[in-house]
Amino acid sequence: MSEDRAAEFVETDGLAVVRLNRPALTRQVKEELLAAVRQASESTTARAVLFLGTDKAFCVGQDLAEHARIQQEEPDQALSTVREHYNRIVLALEGIQVPLVVGIGGACVGAGLGFALAGDVRVAARRAKFGTAFTGIGLASDSALAYRLVRSLGQARAMELMLMATVFGADRAQELGLVTEVVDDGDWEARAREVAVQLASGPTSAFVAAKREVRSAASGEADLPELLEEEAELQNQLGATADHVGAVKAFLNKERPAFTGR
Repeated sequence: MSEDRAAEFVETDGLAVVRLNRPALTRQVKEELLAAVRQASESTTARAVLFLGTDKAFCVGQDLAEHARIQQEEPDQALSTVREHYNRIVLALEGIQVPLVVGIGGACVGAGLGFALAGDVRVAARRAKFGTAFTGIGLASDSALAYRLVRSLGQARAMELMLMATVFGADRAQELGLVTEVVDDGDWEARAREVAVQLASGPTSAFVAAKREVRSAASGEADLPELLEEEAELQNQLGATADHVGAVKAFLNKERPAFTGR
């Protein structure tokens, strides 16, 4: 990938990679990131998606210098970016049905934390720093940050992080469950890619169904009978896949299954 672009998309052998090359979100960066995430979401061949930043930072949220300029020149438009960019990026991330792995090499705050929490697996460098940030500049939050914090941590802990806006490290993030794995600083990208490659070689239809089940359960909108019916429907569909049939045969033959995503 080339750092000439603020955000990029590339797909190879079933693994789609979105890379954010500039951690501060200017209009250009947001537009390029939205385009890249949409490509990942709309891919019909990707079996996993890897979302990366740089060694310095995953994403630090809005570029405040640009924001201040827009406040001076176009005050009525200063926060139109929430609907125009942030909401659309979040919805595109949510639209990724295959496993989404996020690699975090450095600062991950504000909207960046909201984006990262859209991932299914998050691998962070030990030096990475996290924070909600918004109240520190007199705002609430966007990028679905409150939504994801409440579902990850519960109301009380989410409220604490939102109100206090304290910066915390990767080990604390892992204790809270906001990070799946913490690795040495030089290993974060390689490890995130390793996890993504592993998932891309797995039973894709089962992963998609598992994400659907978890999202349904987390939403709280379905009762137990509805969730059980969804499980039954999905299991019926998965039972007819080549991956399931092949995996059962491999198990009986004491072999390792080879998944094709079909």
